[in-house]
Amino acid sequence: MRIPGFRAAGIACGIKRDRALDLALIASDRPTAVAGVFTTSQFPGAPVRLSRSRVRRGSARAVLVNSGIANVATGAAGVAAARSLTRATARALGVPTAEVLTSSTGVIGWPLPVERIQAGIPEVVRRLSPTGWNAAARAILTTDTRIKLAQRAPRGFALGGIAKGAGMTMPKMATMLAYLATDLAVEPAFLREALSEAVERSFNAFTIDGEMSTSDTVLLFANGARGNRPLGSRSPRARAFRSALEEVCTELVEKLARDGEGVTRLADVIVTGARRERDAERVARSVANSVLVKTALFGADPNWGRVVQAVGAAGVRLRPERIGIRIAGVELLRGGEPVGGEAALRRSERGMRKRRVAIEISLGAGRASAQILTTDLSYEYVRINAEYTT
Repeated sequence: MRIPGFRAAGIACGIKRDRALDLALIASDRPTAVAGVFTTSQFPGAPVRLSRSRVRRGSARAVLVNSGIANVATGAAGVAAARSLTRATARALGVPTAEVLTSSTGVIGWPLPVERIQAGIPEVVRRLSPTGWNAAARAILTTDTRIKLAQRAPRGFALGGIAKGAGMTMPKMATMLAYLATDLAVEPAFLREALSEAVERSFNAFTIDGEMSTSDTVLLFANGARGNRPLGSRSPRARAFRSALEEVCTELVEKLARDGEGVTRLADVIVTGARRERDAERVARSVANSVLVKTALFGADPNWGRVVQAVGAAGVRLRPERIGIRIAGVELLRGGEPVGGEAALRRSERGMRKRRVAIEISLGAGRASAQILTTDLSYEYVRINAEYTT
């Protein structure tokens, strides 16, 4: 992947065992507009707090990312670590400290090995390359098993990004970590607007386990290397930019979902017939996050009663006699009553054995709808998280 005017790198600085890559740097060769969306957790990590404050300026030149340790719940020492590492990165790049952002991901509560990271900063700067995105994508991984990159090159500009996140993924903001870049010049206000819209339709419509991270971050850089006049919301290329951004975010979400911890199956939870979009989203999210639904999905068990309980638990006013449910394209509930009998259950079970299935819920109350991508919950997910620090 190449984005003109940007360079990236990933190295091993000794946070992880076995010399695994654990320190990434993405930098622009020129002044760059930036927009960010961050976790809504009330217990954010020091890197989130620092980067969120700097993103408000609307410009940044680089982001330093470490994996293995999240720098969360580390008190004043964690804040000092985030600040000192961005200062060291700024010196090595020759840019103002306020222009350097940072992220950390990994185990919560452990102190960052600041000396190791600082020792690695000169090397990661030396390794910066227009083709270094793959190494950077690998260096940000934790329990992921493969890197996630996506790029679009519509006529006249380039846009791409990397992401990580395999568990603790139910953003109501973004995902674990995602870094996006374009060579277009974009007005800061429009950059923020476009990112917010793309995140809402992609990262915010996705869940692995219903758990929100303290480190969630999505950053979008626009460096203007293309030489265009800055795009605004009414610019001729604004629509193409919005479309490319949403496509890249959506592709990254698909890759995150397929590489989720222990994931064997994906499901699109589709809710229609709600009175309000907010109601549709609450029902969809309740179903998508239900442990019972997710385990039934893992076992290819067309137990639509699991879906019913999650719909009813969503806190939305319902008319049970109007509810309908389809699983894997097979109608199992109509007007609040079962239909199809054993034959329908067998057809639904066969459909559920596919890699991706649909769970469709009709509320019969209006025209609003919502859709969320979710995953199953397997034995492997339990093993990974039972042994995360041991």
